Amino acid sequence: MASSFQLLRNGFVRTIFISNLFSQCGIWIRNFAILLYIMDRTNGDAFAVSMISIAEYAPIFIFSFVGGVFADRWRPKRTMVWCEYLSAFSVLIVFLILETGSWKAVFLATLCSSILSQFAGPSGMKLFKDHIQEEDAPACMSLLQTLNSLFMIIGPILGTFVYQQLGIKPSILLTGLSFLLSAFAMLFVPADPDSSKHRTAEQPSIFHEMADGFRYVWYRRELFRLSLCFTFVGLGVGLITPLSIFLVTERLELSAQFLQWLTIPYGLGEIIGGLVIFMIAAKVAPQRLLMTGLAVNGAGILLLGLSSQLWLTMLLQFFIAFLQPAIFVGNISLVMQQTEQSYIGRVTGIRTPLMTGSMLLMMSVSGTLKNTLSLASVYSMAAFCFMLGILIVMPLLKRKRSQTASFLG
Repeated sequence: MASSFQLLRNGFVRTIFISNLFSQCGIWIRNFAILLYIMDRTNGDAFAVSMISIAEYAPIFIFSFVGGVFADRWRPKRTMVWCEYLSAFSVLIVFLILETGSWKAVFLATLCSSILSQFAGPSGMKLFKDHIQEEDAPACMSLLQTLNSLFMIIGPILGTFVYQQLGIKPSILLTGLSFLLSAFAMLFVPADPDSSKHRTAEQPSIFHEMADGFRYVWYRRELFRLSLCFTFVGLGVGLITPLSIFLVTERLELSAQFLQWLTIPYGLGEIIGGLVIFMIAAKVAPQRLLMTGLAVNGAGILLLGLSSQLWLTMLLQFFIAFLQPAIFVGNISLVMQQTEQSYIGRVTGIRTPLMTGSMLLMMSVSGTLKNTLSLASVYSMAAFCFMLGILIVMPLLKRKRSQTASFLG
């Protein structure tokens, strides 16, 4: 087992990090340039703005599992490189359409990138499975999580700055350039191991492989528990995501504009937490990371709904964000450990819509629940979802990872 900092000497880890850095730049420039452009063109029309979210989230439900199936069939490195190339190409097409005066083409950029992400994401998991030892997976995942957390803060600033200074067309071109640079970085990833296995003479049908994927998750009890835990986390997060503003206006009795100050401890907590998890991930079992993160987040969310003190609310925001990387890193590391390389794409394709779907479902009803019950009650329900997640994965603490053969064998 390498130490966390020794992993930075690993050429594969550095290459993936650089590729993700360019990709994140492109995503955030695109997202905010399109958002601000549509706001300008439509005078803030709510329907037009909501269509951005539809273009971003709809492909997750339509293409996620299909992308996972093909990720198990195709060479992961080549799949990721081509997905970045095609993302850049789609952005170029959008730019050319914008030149004709059709501004609605900007939705196409988000839609195409979201579709391609459903193929690239599972392939990325396969690459980690091929090139990283299982015990080093938590440190690698925490490194990428820290990068994502950093862009949650600087991404909106970057995207807004680029759009305000350059406008929509240069922003679109910069997005395409970022995706091209991400693809170029991926070229330095080692070749896919044993590539001949991707070209077998006879392959089962797509539908047969889909069914195999569902059976695999169902019969591997560890994977089933982790997926169910992930679903409950999505339910809990979805319940409270739209209600942060009411913590400020109802519990703290402050103006809505004060919400921006609550994001500061949250952002700091997520970045610092990601760095801490990166440093200790090589020494702490992923089961313990997951359980600790769930427990702290559940307790923190419960107290958030009850707090009427500004200092306590900000402190809770920090600690909730501080332990969120532990949930992500612990869960995804356990999934990588428990999943055979030939199934990693389908397992990823199943889990992604579970998390996203449960989150969006609760986001759609959280406002109604808050009006029917109370803010504290909804936060208590969210905390209960995290506690259920703990109960679901608790057996993993007592059970060593079995080295059994595939259930199909």
